[in-house]
Amino acid sequence: MSADSREGIPEGWQPVPLGDICDIQSGGPALRRSEEVTGGVPLVRPADLRNRRISPEPGMPHLSPERARELRRHRLVADDILVSRTGTVGRAALVTEHEQEWLYNTHLLRVRPHDPAQALYLVAYLARRATADWLGSRAVGTTGMRSITVRTLSELPVLLPPVDQQRDIGVALAAVDEKIRAHEDIVRTAGVLRDTLSDLLMSGRLPPYP
Repeated sequence: MSADSREGIPEGWQPVPLGDICDIQSGGPALRRSEEVTGGVPLVRPADLRNRRISPEPGMPHLSPERARELRRHRLVADDILVSRTGTVGRAALVTEHEQEWLYNTHLLRVRPHDPAQALYLVAYLARRATADWLGSRAVGTTGMRSITVRTLSELPVLLPPVDQQRDIGVALAAVDEKIRAHEDIVRTAGVLRDTLSDLLMSGRLPPYP
């Protein structure tokens, strides 16, 4: 079913625009290199969104507490959802308690559900391929620089099942995401081990036999 379809909706489900059930806000101003500090308050970028969660990549910028206070309207709270508005538009991630008080940059949109209990379902819905296709078809700009607006994301039609089904669907998909992240961590750790072992073997510091 496409994201904007009105046919074949299950009984008890309701299509609503995302903007009717969430507050949606654009990101903060572009960051100048001179504003970056060591430590401080992290600033989330689209590259830090992976598998529906925030997974900081190397080089994540930080701002001083003073500068962060000036940008307090862009502070994150648990159960917010971040959506990339440029590049690969529509990439989504749920904010957890660990990222509370972090900031997000100008290339992201913040989605704050009116009912935090809907957050798990909504981040899963936003992460659907059909949703990405819907947003991508409405992105504006030149190739490689396409973007979506707050208004576009607000108009996204969302199919809402009854509350208990929203919870069950969100929990089930979050469990799968957790398994994906765990396997990615294993692959990443094994890759580091392989690189270390390769250096040792090919420098003669470790014999290739017991």
